[in-house]
Amino acid sequence: MAPLIGRRLRKGAATTAVAAAAMAALTASQAPGFANSDHGDRSREQRAGESPAPDDNTPIDGGSSYHTDLPPLVTPDKPGSSIDLPGLPGGSSTKPEAGIPASVLAAYKKAEAALRESNPGCNLPWELLAAIGKVESGQAGGGNVGADGTTVSPILGPVLNGDGFALIKDTDGGAYDGDSQHDRAVGPMQFIPSTWASWGRDGNGDGEKDPNNVYDAALAAGSYLCADGRDLSVKADLDRAILGYNHSREYLNTVLSWFEYYKRGTHEVPDGTGVIPSGNDSGSGSGDKGKDSGKNPGKDGGKGEEAHTLPKPEDKPDTSTPTPPTGDNSGTPGNPGTPGTGSPTPKPPTTPPSTPSGTSKLTTVGAKELSTTAGTGFDRSPRVKAVDTAGKPVAGAKVRYEILGDTDTRFHGLVKSATVLTAADGTATAPKLLAGEKAGTFTVRATAVGREAAPVAFTATVKPRPVPQADALARIGDKKLTARTGASFADLLTVKATNKGKIMADVPVTATMITSAKDPKPSDKGPYFLDDKDKPVRTLAALKTDDLGRLTLPKILTDDQAGTFLLRLTAEGGAVLDIELTVTKAPAS
Repeated sequence: MAPLIGRRLRKGAATTAVAAAAMAALTASQAPGFANSDHGDRSREQRAGESPAPDDNTPIDGGSSYHTDLPPLVTPDKPGSSIDLPGLPGGSSTKPEAGIPASVLAAYKKAEAALRESNPGCNLPWELLAAIGKVESGQAGGGNVGADGTTVSPILGPVLNGDGFALIKDTDGGAYDGDSQHDRAVGPMQFIPSTWASWGRDGNGDGEKDPNNVYDAALAAGSYLCADGRDLSVKADLDRAILGYNHSREYLNTVLSWFEYYKRGTHEVPDGTGVIPSGNDSGSGSGDKGKDSGKNPGKDGGKGEEAHTLPKPEDKPDTSTPTPPTGDNSGTPGNPGTPGTGSPTPKPPTTPPSTPSGTSKLTTVGAKELSTTAGTGFDRSPRVKAVDTAGKPVAGAKVRYEILGDTDTRFHGLVKSATVLTAADGTATAPKLLAGEKAGTFTVRATAVGREAAPVAFTATVKPRPVPQADALARIGDKKLTARTGASFADLLTVKATNKGKIMADVPVTATMITSAKDPKPSDKGPYFLDDKDKPVRTLAALKTDDLGRLTLPKILTDDQAGTFLLRLTAEGGAVLDIELTVTKAPAS
């Protein structure tokens, strides 16, 4: 992590002393209500540089990596009103880093408004969500989201397998993060699946709680920050809330620096045009966030994981050794590292395991034909392997998966296309496929982005749902059904469908008035139903049992015929039940 941050600072300041001055200026003003208040010993400890003890529970992002870029050392106020910090060239015009993609900005402000109404004592500023969103995902990869706010491609943190990060075994069966062995932080606000299960929210009102949707994720993050009665205008509560995301002093200081920066002024930019944090060469917010961002040293100063990126054909791999930052290594965002250990010795970048020629061929891994039943997920996802001209695997290559054809099947996140990066062995697995209700066959195409390799096609089939069947129908209740002519039966008829003793939902049932059990022809007189146009009918075919396997028939009316009649119920699967209906002559008026 240190080499990346060192490079970032050398672009904006001549020495780490200037960076320290910038941090002092950026943190001089506090959240609303800080400047003229004293919140007791705990606040005085904050001003002395002490952080509150983090919560004991797992941090919201699992303690995974985050972007360590700092805001510019010129405040983003309106032209002519900003303050140039010492040691920096340039004017005071609005900075690109102050631009927030439109949908992402709208999500933050919508979450602030919702929590202002539901939890006014929290005093959540949307700029805090923006600061966390910047650090966690680079504002959803520069605003790479669809019209509904869902990321075009999944944003995933590193695998939380205990190697440099927390050890969190799978809690969602891979539904959100595509990993059935370990969890990974997911989406614009980087929720681990187990945390999302508790804090997930529906921020855009579509009835779904999706961590890949920036509206849902922003509202969930705001709700988490406001938990436990926190008042975010109080410095200690603010720090504790941020540390709940990631138990790291460096993380806290980085988020606070962006928080102060955004409070000084922001502007809206179109989706997909936001500034991408340094080190992220994809520009799309897709794939493994943890592999191309600044690394979080973790709660105990753990290690990050080095990136293996695929250079473009015209690029040469960087084999130079970056100069380490100078000055005291105290763990601040401007000069990172483990407190008291001195500046770490940076490692030279790892040479990519592929040749400069890049991907020359995509091959399928596993079966090329996939199938499932309507309304369910596919057991397997399309998978390909990228190799170069020498047949060696290419890591870090972009592979775009697209769903082609007349189908309502979608990738996880309800998108029709997604771009993923190949792993160290050259393989790239598509996000989980979720079948809709439409049966049929379609194609999933894999393409090497920006390469000459021929695309690979997978054939996917969605089979119709099997029709539920019942081998038995039973009436609920045994009260005799009687009515007078020209009236209706006072009691409604309810039956239950089962198959081998198991309750069956959604079983189609037909109700018909018949002449007799021995001669079950449809009757043309006696009791009847009303159709949707209020016309008398003696057969109803569009009936189904509910989730409890029950079916309550509509009201049964009578004509002027008295006698004993039969109602036959026939269920899909062969179950038959005859119900006796008795009609007596109404007394003369």
